[in-house]
Amino acid sequence: MEQRQHRQQRVKEAFQRCWQAYREKAWLKDEFAPVSEGWKNNFGGFGATLVDNLDTLLIMDLNTEFEEAVAAAIGIDFNPASSTLEAINIFETTIRHLGGFLGAYELTECEDKRLLDKAVEIGDMIYKCFDTPNRMPITHCNLLKAAAGELQIAPDDGLLAELASFSMEFTRLSQLTGDMRWFDATQRITDMLDEQQNHTTLPGMWPAKVNARESDVRVGRQYSIGGETDSAYEYLIKMCALLGRGDLMEQYKRMYEFSMGTVFQHILFRPLVPDNADILIPGSVTANSRGETSFNAKAEHLACVFGGMLALGGRLFQNDTHLENGRKVTRGCVWAYKNSPLGIMSDSVQMIKCNSDEDCEWYGDRSDWYETTPDPSYRLRPEAIESVFYLYRITGEEMYQDIAWEMFQAVDKATRTASANAMLSNVMSGHTSKQDSMESFWMSETLKYFYLIFSEPGLLSLDTFVFNTEAHPFRRN
Repeated sequence: MEQRQHRQQRVKEAFQRCWQAYREKAWLKDEFAPVSEGWKNNFGGFGATLVDNLDTLLIMDLNTEFEEAVAAAIGIDFNPASSTLEAINIFETTIRHLGGFLGAYELTECEDKRLLDKAVEIGDMIYKCFDTPNRMPITHCNLLKAAAGELQIAPDDGLLAELASFSMEFTRLSQLTGDMRWFDATQRITDMLDEQQNHTTLPGMWPAKVNARESDVRVGRQYSIGGETDSAYEYLIKMCALLGRGDLMEQYKRMYEFSMGTVFQHILFRPLVPDNADILIPGSVTANSRGETSFNAKAEHLACVFGGMLALGGRLFQNDTHLENGRKVTRGCVWAYKNSPLGIMSDSVQMIKCNSDEDCEWYGDRSDWYETTPDPSYRLRPEAIESVFYLYRITGEEMYQDIAWEMFQAVDKATRTASANAMLSNVMSGHTSKQDSMESFWMSETLKYFYLIFSEPGLLSLDTFVFNTEAHPFRRN
């Protein structure tokens, strides 16, 4: 008990350092710049770090700071004219700002209506970006043109994750307000994905590149569950948790199970590693119209979320295969952490695929377990600790707390600056430099999951809550 509480307190102190730096030097800005001690407005100047961390403050019992933050957040003017960007990424605005206000509202027992009012304000702003001829969203939206009612057209070269990751936030906003506009908007996207799921060049999955303008998610040829696609698949199982029952839940369940069947067959691979560990890693596939496929064994940190997602699916539907594969993917990402020079997995690393589960013995003339590092940086990402958190909560196995503690110590030591934590340029060598970036998800996701894994299981129980892709808790039906 004392060890768990000590670890949790250490995580809390790391959060408080970063929050104090943001409060003193970047208040109401999108991000604190941890090297220059300045600030950035990468998300329209709408206080991304502030809004993204409202619920984190409550979770960590920082109630005075929460009240101060809410008072500031409700004063943010989401008028398009006040945006620092000509076009905003409405996917990021949805998961960070809309999700942030909704999550905080949930944790006030749905009593602080100011938070719901701001969620509606953002929801209205985003909804205008769906005002296109086919009702597909403009994922990088000029808010001034949208507010003026100018004709806009959805992109023909969009990303799957940016198109297909509104379902949780829009559905929950409709549930809480009784206004079905947002649910209807996202359900139109879900129905399109459902109708075309069996007609892509890799049936069961959708490609990273999609043509929203033509309502066509079959045009791309690259498939993965990492960058550009991850949250689209994540939200299939999380919508099952949010909805709980009924025809809509069954639709998401069917889509989830279909997609995972394809993932198991084509995407997951066992990597060749020196200790012959029985682990899995998500890769990617190129599939052409003739059914020919080529495989890429690049491991992405973003894809580490898949371990927890599978574990959640296994728990919801009593599917031991999904749970076991979730374990192996989570162990794979943990293995990459432990076997990297700084104890931190890089953003991407090119691994070696075993010929088969039976033909997977390490050969001694190799010096490294990877071939190249396409992106050796560490961006303070949360996906690996998120999956470790899910495996701990679902299995109750305390070894996951020990794994989390090793990860936290390595990350905090390597990324700590004078007043916060910073992105690292290269974690695959002994020489790295700190970059002037600390995105809002460092506190709202990474530190939140580190904190929660050392909490009592009743704090944000998975029986009661489901987290959006930015770690904002929504109450399940």
